[in-house]
Amino acid sequence: MGPFITILLVLLAIGFLILLFVFMYFLKVWIRAAMSGARVSLFNLLGMKLRSVAPTLIVDARIRLVKAGLDQDTDSLEAHYLAGGNVINVVQALIAADKANIELSFQRAAAIDLAGRDVYDAVRTSVNPKVIDCPDPTKGTTMLDAVAKDGIRLLVKARVTVRANLARLVGGATEDTIIARVGQGIVSAIGSSPTYKAVLENPDHISRKVLGSGLDSQTAFEIVSIDIADVSVAGVSGVREVANVGALLETERAEADKKLRQAEAEGRRATAIAAEQEMRAKVQEMQAKVVEAQAEIPMAIAQALREGKIGVMDYLRMQNIMADTSMREALSEGDSASPKS
Repeated sequence: MGPFITILLVLLAIGFLILLFVFMYFLKVWIRAAMSGARVSLFNLLGMKLRSVAPTLIVDARIRLVKAGLDQDTDSLEAHYLAGGNVINVVQALIAADKANIELSFQRAAAIDLAGRDVYDAVRTSVNPKVIDCPDPTKGTTMLDAVAKDGIRLLVKARVTVRANLARLVGGATEDTIIARVGQGIVSAIGSSPTYKAVLENPDHISRKVLGSGLDSQTAFEIVSIDIADVSVAGVSGVREVANVGALLETERAEADKKLRQAEAEGRRATAIAAEQEMRAKVQEMQAKVVEAQAEIPMAIAQALREGKIGVMDYLRMQNIMADTSMREALSEGDSASPKS
């Protein structure tokens, strides 16, 4: 036996050992795939290992698809794995969509998964709609605050039932947008209501008006229903102990109107007092002018006597008339002050 034959036999032995090692390494995975009807060749398993792909993960994913009546080549599964996607999550989503008669291709499911959305949760939400509280209690606010046209504040809590829209899941707005839009719609609908009583009597009118506003456009969800879970009047003292909230509100409003009218009357009274004081000041001013004018009379008489415009007899006659007038005024005042018989 020559050296060439010896080298050949050694190489064949090494190759056989390598094949035996590969076969034994992938034997369990290969047998599981073969027994499940999702056959994968040993060379394909070896290629997965060389491409840094987990063969067990890919085989398990393909087994699930085959057992569910679906089939997908390992190349697509490997490509999604290498792209950083969650292969098992995508496979579960495809199986759930197929059982629910929802059209969902592997390419769309992989795109949704790579976009950062939980595609399996989206399919479950599409089959079994979930309920979202509006407002979100985890954000610290448990009730929406709205004001009707009559000025009464209302506290409202709503429950929004949504279904995932797989066609708009990539690029569609999230739950926060739904909560914000529904909250805005409820506040706007209550603000357009004539009175708070209309809201308390027909809360479904608010939900129907909000539901018909197309709030789910450009979002990843489809709004199934909007239900007003709770509505109450805000700022009413003792509202929990009083059965007739309407009467309590009317009483408080009447009290507020009373205080307003009292404030207005007090303002008018202050204005009247100020006007009275002003008139008194004007009277005093006029009386001062009268006294000033009376003080000029003797000087005018003296000037007339000096100039000879009146005589002494004229002056005495005038004094007599003034004295007579004063006597008559005194007598008239005495008669008016005496009691009537």
